[in-house]
Amino acid sequence: MQKNVKTIGYLPDETPPLWKLIPYAVQQVIVMFPATVTVALITGFHVSTTIFASGLATICFILVTGRKIPLYYGSSFSYLSAIMGLMAQQAVQDQYPALDDRIAVAQFGIVMSGFVSIAAGIIVKFAGRKIIDKILPAWVTGPIAMIIGLTLAGVALGDASTFGDSTDPLTLKLVWTVSLITLVATIFFSVYLKGIWGQLPLLLGPIVGVIAAVIILKTSGVDLFRQLEGAKDTIFALPKFTLPKANWMAVAAIMPIAIATIPESTAHVYQLDIYVNDLAKKKNSSKKYDIADRLGYNLIGDGIGDIVAGFVGGPAGTNYGENISAMAITKVFSVPVLIAASIIAMLISFFTPLINAIYAIPLAVIGGLEIYLFGAIAAQGIAIMLDKKVDLFSAKNIAVIASIMVIGIGGQYKFGGSIPFFGMQVPCIAGAAVFGIVLNLLLSIGKKDKAADELTQQPVPANDSAEKV
Repeated sequence: MQKNVKTIGYLPDETPPLWKLIPYAVQQVIVMFPATVTVALITGFHVSTTIFASGLATICFILVTGRKIPLYYGSSFSYLSAIMGLMAQQAVQDQYPALDDRIAVAQFGIVMSGFVSIAAGIIVKFAGRKIIDKILPAWVTGPIAMIIGLTLAGVALGDASTFGDSTDPLTLKLVWTVSLITLVATIFFSVYLKGIWGQLPLLLGPIVGVIAAVIILKTSGVDLFRQLEGAKDTIFALPKFTLPKANWMAVAAIMPIAIATIPESTAHVYQLDIYVNDLAKKKNSSKKYDIADRLGYNLIGDGIGDIVAGFVGGPAGTNYGENISAMAITKVFSVPVLIAASIIAMLISFFTPLINAIYAIPLAVIGGLEIYLFGAIAAQGIAIMLDKKVDLFSAKNIAVIASIMVIGIGGQYKFGGSIPFFGMQVPCIAGAAVFGIVLNLLLSIGKKDKAADELTQQPVPANDSAEKV
């Protein structure tokens, strides 16, 4: 005789007891922590501010979406190339020699990018998702994701192979050793670990790299760790908040990147809808959770998150596939758990010793991690096109994909990220994205795209995207 087994789990509107809620919340923080912190380290944003911004933006997202969508907002890798390219431009460095001022310039672009997601959310609410699929089909978003990753390839190898201005052969060999150890460890963890450990390769891989750097320090005396100038000895300190500085170059560089996160965020919502309603069915709940129908609210919430994070000094972000995976494994989709996780993240940002320890991580470790991360972002572009069954024999699709790829990658490696065009300096990724969108719309005039129509009628498959890496 088969016994009825009680399904354990928490739906979005359910609250676990406190002794469970806190560990569940800490787990969500651990899952989002590696990727969010890595974005700060790569871009030069303040780690403490970035962590604080992720928590604050998550709370704002949850409130804007009416506490109906259990998603965590964290820093997005999609914006890395645009932010780094902007901050490295000579014109920006000449006008804003201080790092905090350059961060403030990038903040303005991040804040403005939030309005792209908000506009997309409003369009979805009133016109339906079909219009988004026509403007941003997979043969546009796929190559955009690819160039975002590939334009960062030089940064990854540079960080993985250098140590300041050092030309000492032994030091550079040790730098490569640490980078490769980090890279291989992260890959092995992501491929072979299962369960909750399988959600932490971005944490475990760098830990192995740091251990390798410690062994090198003890055995050879070569110190690859970074020293934070002006590091504070206090236990607690306020995160360093900066206000945005209006700069239209930042808007041109960063704002268009928001379009790359729209299909990713859409996939997350549909994925979450499946998980939550499956749990509701197993718990014999009569309630129907209409998360998929709240796509418009989700995109608006994403935009609000960017505005909030950018206003206080954090990088641009999106909802995290890692946190969705953690919820799917534990069957804990409780919104109160995510609110608690947000509060815990903000409290951590005040803990100075932890922030100083993060800053000290060797650049070689970050470089090894970047090789995997940036390549995975590019691979995600291929995955988007495969998932959506893009016809690569279509002359129109090939024209759009080819144009985006060459403008984006060529602009990075020929012109350093800014293409001189009729007296303007056009950021290569933004230029490629805008050109691809316009070209696709022009080539679609008078044609009915059956593939796109079929796509809008099908549920979006589960896809963790680049943020899942």
